[in-house]
Order: sequence, then C-alpha cells, then structure tokens
Amino acid sequence: MTSISASFQTLRDRQQCALIPFITAGDPNLETTAEAIRILDRNGADFIELGVPYSDPLADGPVIQAAATRALQNGTKLEQVLEMLQVVSPNLKAPIILFTYYNPILHRGIKPFLGKIAAAGVRGLVVPDLPLEEAEELIQTAASFGIEVILLVAPTSSQDRIEAIAHQSQGFIYLVSVTGVTGIRAQIQDRVKYLLTDLRSVTDKPIGVGFGISGPEQARQVKEWGADAVIVGSAFVKRLAEGSPAEGLQSVEQLCQKLKTAITESRRESPSLQGVGSRE
Repeated sequence: MTSISASFQTLRDRQQCALIPFITAGDPNLETTAEAIRILDRNGADFIELGVPYSDPLADGPVIQAAATRALQNGTKLEQVLEMLQVVSPNLKAPIILFTYYNPILHRGIKPFLGKIAAAGVRGLVVPDLPLEEAEELIQTAASFGIEVILLVAPTSSQDRIEAIAHQSQGFIYLVSVTGVTGIRAQIQDRVKYLLTDLRSVTDKPIGVGFGISGPEQARQVKEWGADAVIVGSAFVKRLAEGSPAEGLQSVEQLCQKLKTAITESRRESPSLQGVGSRE
C-alpha cells in the first residue's frame, strides 16, 4: 500500500479530487466494518478513514458518538480493530487513515502504538485532540514507521496558526469546514472557500475538507472551491447503522458511488445529482 503523500501526488497528476469516507470501527460489529472497508475500496474511495471508538469523543457529533458508544458496548477494542485491519489492508488500494484520540496513544506509549498500527497497514493518523504545540514527537516518531500524521485546521484558526499547521501536517491538511463537531449539515459554509484560499497562499500540500459534508452536491461544491479531497463521515456512519448489516452495507455502497460521481464529473455532466446533497 502506498503512502498518503504518494497517493495524493498520483491523484494530482490525474487532476482528480480524492474521496475519503469515514466509518466507526465495530459498529455494528467488526465483521461488518471489514466488509464496509472492502466495499468502499471497490466503489471509489481513494483513502478510508477509520475511527477507533472512544468514550469521550470531543470532536464528534451525535451520529458518530452514538456509533462509538455502540461499538464500545459491543466490546470493541483497539487491538481487535488492528487485528481486523491486518487481514483486510493487504488487499486494499485505498490507504487506511486511523482516527483516534490521544489518550489511547499515551496509554500504550507512542512508539509501541505506532508500531502496532503500522503492522496493521495503517498509513495515516488523525488525532483531533492533540495540540500543534505537542505534536512534534508523534510526527517524528510516526515518520520512522511510514505513518503520516495529518493535522486539522479549524475555521477559527489565525493566519499564523494556519501557516504553522500547514508546515507540520503530513500527507495532507485536514480543513474543518465548520466551527463545532462532526455532523450532517444542509449547507457548507462559504467561509470554507476563503480558508482554502488562505491555505493555498502558504502551502502546496493537499487539502482535505471534512465535517459537515453529507451528500453529492456539497462534495461537488467543495471540490469546485479547490479542495484536493472531500471527507464524509456522519452520512456513512448513519447509513451503516440503519436496518440490517446487509442493508447498511448496500446503502454505504450507493452513497460512495454517488459521491465519487459528483467529484469526478463536471456540473454539466451530472445534472441528475443537482440538489441531492440536502437529502443525504
């Protein structure tokens, strides 16, 4: 499996925007998670972000919080997630990005944690509660394991902080589209367009936009504003949790295909998708 940076370079060479779906590991169970990863990989995901369930998910909205709670109640633990990934990841085209809070890393030790996730095939790491000022050790140690630590830029970040985060972030820069937690929203704030411009003025690293993107029209809008990737979480998590596991997997497959089409085709080429986003 190639690195995050190398994969983005390939996409840029093809002038393509990346699709990054997010799902929560262990909801409804790890067998379904494994199959969901395979389905996403087959249906247009360029990277797959996998959330490790955590008891105090400060950055997550109600949909992902509920999924994490269900996964924890099912007994899902990091070690089980990594065992599943070790089986699944060798057959994937899309690099795996692990989303976890810092406490599980601190509890296991930075180096042992990174060694375990690298062995499971993880290529990227997002730690939403790790301040930039404390990220250097994790970034440097992760690099020795071939893992890129992706940092988040918030809508409220100052220009100086945007520059500092852009300098330190590896793989790509994760631009948070809203002030607040993850979740499904009807519209993407226009401020994202200007934040993209601010970031472009200080870095040539890829930029992925997440938090609040739930459907094809929103994904297309973010792409047209200049994002290198669209990140969609709550919409996938919600669909995977509805109905039986088989129904959830089918729904996830359909959403992945719609999103990929939206960011691949131009607006003129796909009029049938106009206005679909607000219903996702």
